[in-house]
Amino acid sequence: MSTAAKPPLPGVDHESIRTELSAIAARHGDGGSPAARTDVLAHLKWVLATGRQVAERRLFESGKGTDCAKQISDLLDAIVRAVYDFALNDVFRVNNLSSGERLALVAVGGYGRATLAPGSDIDLLFVLPYKQTPLGEQLAEYILYMLWDLSLKVGHATRSVDECVRLSKTDATISTSILDARYIYGEKSLFKELQVRFDEEVVSGSASSFIQAKLAERDARHKRMGETRYVVEPNIKDGKGGLRDLQTLFWIAKYFYRVSNRAELVKKGVFSRAEYNLFVKCEDFLWAVRCHLHFLTGKAEERIGFEVQRDLADRLDYKGHAGLKGVERFMKHYFLIAKDVGDLTRIFCAQLEEEDVKQVPSFNRLLQTLPFNRRTQKIRGTSDFIIDNKRINIADKKTFSRDPVNIIRMFWFADRDGLDYHPDALQLVRRSLKLIKKSLRNDPEANRLFVEILTSHKNPGLNLRRMNEAGVLGRFIPDFGKVVAMMQFNMYHHFTVDEHLIRSVDVLSSIEQGNLEEEHPLASALLPELEEHRRILYVALFLHDIAKGRPEDHSIAGAAVAEKLCPRLGLTTEETETVAWLIREHLSMSTVAQSRDLSDRKTIEDFASTVQTLFRLKLLVILTVCDIRAVGPGVWNGWKGQLLRTLFTEVEIALTGDFAEINRKDRAALARKELAERLSHWPRAARTRHVSQHYDNYLLTVDIDDQVRHAEFMREALAADQKLATEVRTSSFQAITEITVLAPDHPRLLSVIAAACSSAGAKIDGAHIFTTRDGWALDTIFINREFTDDGDELRRAKRIGRAIEDVLSGKTYLPDILAHKMKPKRTLKAFSIQPAVAIKNTLSNRFSVIEIEGLDRPGILSEITGALSDLTLDIRSAHITTFGEKVVDTFYVTDLTGQKITDPSRQKRIRKVLVDVLKGRADENPVVQVSAGLAKSTPGASGSV
Repeated sequence: MSTAAKPPLPGVDHESIRTELSAIAARHGDGGSPAARTDVLAHLKWVLATGRQVAERRLFESGKGTDCAKQISDLLDAIVRAVYDFALNDVFRVNNLSSGERLALVAVGGYGRATLAPGSDIDLLFVLPYKQTPLGEQLAEYILYMLWDLSLKVGHATRSVDECVRLSKTDATISTSILDARYIYGEKSLFKELQVRFDEEVVSGSASSFIQAKLAERDARHKRMGETRYVVEPNIKDGKGGLRDLQTLFWIAKYFYRVSNRAELVKKGVFSRAEYNLFVKCEDFLWAVRCHLHFLTGKAEERIGFEVQRDLADRLDYKGHAGLKGVERFMKHYFLIAKDVGDLTRIFCAQLEEEDVKQVPSFNRLLQTLPFNRRTQKIRGTSDFIIDNKRINIADKKTFSRDPVNIIRMFWFADRDGLDYHPDALQLVRRSLKLIKKSLRNDPEANRLFVEILTSHKNPGLNLRRMNEAGVLGRFIPDFGKVVAMMQFNMYHHFTVDEHLIRSVDVLSSIEQGNLEEEHPLASALLPELEEHRRILYVALFLHDIAKGRPEDHSIAGAAVAEKLCPRLGLTTEETETVAWLIREHLSMSTVAQSRDLSDRKTIEDFASTVQTLFRLKLLVILTVCDIRAVGPGVWNGWKGQLLRTLFTEVEIALTGDFAEINRKDRAALARKELAERLSHWPRAARTRHVSQHYDNYLLTVDIDDQVRHAEFMREALAADQKLATEVRTSSFQAITEITVLAPDHPRLLSVIAAACSSAGAKIDGAHIFTTRDGWALDTIFINREFTDDGDELRRAKRIGRAIEDVLSGKTYLPDILAHKMKPKRTLKAFSIQPAVAIKNTLSNRFSVIEIEGLDRPGILSEITGALSDLTLDIRSAHITTFGEKVVDTFYVTDLTGQKITDPSRQKRIRKVLVDVLKGRADENPVVQVSAGLAKSTPGASGSV
């Protein structure tokens, strides 16, 4: 670790601080007086602030993170020493300490490593000769209170050497903290005694148990933080690939190899000089980011959230380049560093095995035990690899140089025989990446083996991830290398692009193995029919986002990549064309399903003309399911699945030649007849009246079970003469909650319902909007589920339902509750999206389609629908989609005469009003209070969100 130079400003070193504090004591005549303490505290605050300013300035100038952390640690050392001197000499006025009163001030934990971020905790250990004395207690108390009054977070313990040793034997946390112990001030002989006894009585002979404890602690931390290092809002301290992983390596090194600094790991043969330099590089970068993060936020923030990523990129001087924003280049660098930390971990573990550590669990998921009684055996079909305790290992150091195809072949054998990877083998792979040249990329055998790994019936995602971690994927497929560690600066994608691609392959494999049949019934049913074409799906999924980060549309650019790459991988011309088409259209099905009216004939006809064949439709729906599911936790839900199944069914009918208007009428008639049969227990007149009041769209869009439920709900409400009623239902499968509203129709009804939901903290994910022939609105709003327990979620939904009723009935004045409850999320402030409004008359034969894109915020749906009503537009169907911070809403509308919006000047006016709403600068139009008695019917308005 480099040593920071002395601060360029005077007064923040130990001697200067001590001199000034003594002068303060002299001026007051008593260092222990309240007035003296006030002046002392004021000066120390100046010292702390000045020292941090110097550290921050140097961080900007040099970019050296470890130097910054060292300087902040040195600053705290100077303050602690000066406070100790001041307390001893000017407060308690003790000239000569007895042997029983002497104590040592020792830094432990992160402070003990002499590296501190601006907001880091300070861990102090007061080491006593044998037991506490009144003076020792007073000194410790004075120092602690002074540090606390400086707003520092101080952890502390006061123990004798005996107590430190005894507790270290039973508590791994205490043992670890003392492992990092560093002398600051006081009786140095006590610190040396602690070091010697800790080494002889605690460390000696206990390496195995210590390492097991540290690795178990690490595994638990990774599980808590997420099992992957490629989450887009990583924790720089405790996340996978963060500073704590490097610290864990050094803890184990200090304990096992008995080294005192990192450079000694080269002498011990643990790291090569290049690997040691990589360790230093990773640590310096992570410390730079962490210090900037603390300076930026003014607190001990460890999560690199969206709200700070752009500012961090600016502070670290990342600029946009080659299609990537500056913030995306910064985060890509971060993830590459996190990957390097993983590489160092594997190298370190390999060396531990060579040193014969007994029964140490794996350092990560690649390994099983460290070490073990070596049991090797041959692998069928090769002499280049062996099985080493159920893990594939190299037969000799020339395995890859002798035949570079072995780099790919090793992963193929591991997949075939279900083997984990020996760290020696992975280490040699990493050191042999230069062998992956054009000749290997074009080698037919290497490409055949790779496709077999990708399309394996076992666990293709696992081995692709191992290839990626080892750096093989990016070398073997250079286009994939361009998206390794690439993040997209948005709230929708939870992982880096390379991790998303591998996860999408994981999802397909899980569906194929029957593990997700309940969640994905359609894809599970279709896959067996496509068995002979399965490699088309696997290759398409592996490549579908491979062109992300380029200036051109990634779907089009990705298709071009596939057209060049697939023949190299051994795919036929026909397979290549299909893969390229799937990549080109990989977003189209989800877009249509979520943002188009699936009951509109033109929607189905247009999408059928896009896919053209039933074969393509089947492939595309499976790819779409896997793509959405792999975006991140909570992105997929049953509601999206239902939309995809509906679209698939309608287009399947169209492609098989059975989609005609007369058929649609026949289907509606059959649906009407089925509903009547399900209501056979009703009186004939009531049954006939109810069935006849629904339009065809309702009967063709809503599931028959829901139709029956709605019928009972409407009958009960109308029998009780309720002009307004709500019904709630939870759905754990769809991961959404339904709130059905029955009210007299009104042009602003959807706007008011949306506002009421937002004011209650509910985020609308979709809706079905229908009116009956006699003027009732039957709207079902789908909101994101908040609780996993159905009981809790049902109670929440009922509260929201009551909020809707209160607003619609006039009991609650909506603007009042909106002003207090609808505040934008802090995270959203990090994003800016250029508002876009398009009016299209070619997407529907009967309606104009308004497409809206903009930054999400609470209540925006209410504002948009209210503006549409103010523009005298009749909303026939609305479709709400949220992609993280971005809303993509589609509205099927007509004017009040039922005609499309064709006048250019009116279209211009509509676009301007809606863009102003999206920018948050629309005129403050009061929200109309809608009551049951004032509702206005809009015949035939029906559809779905």
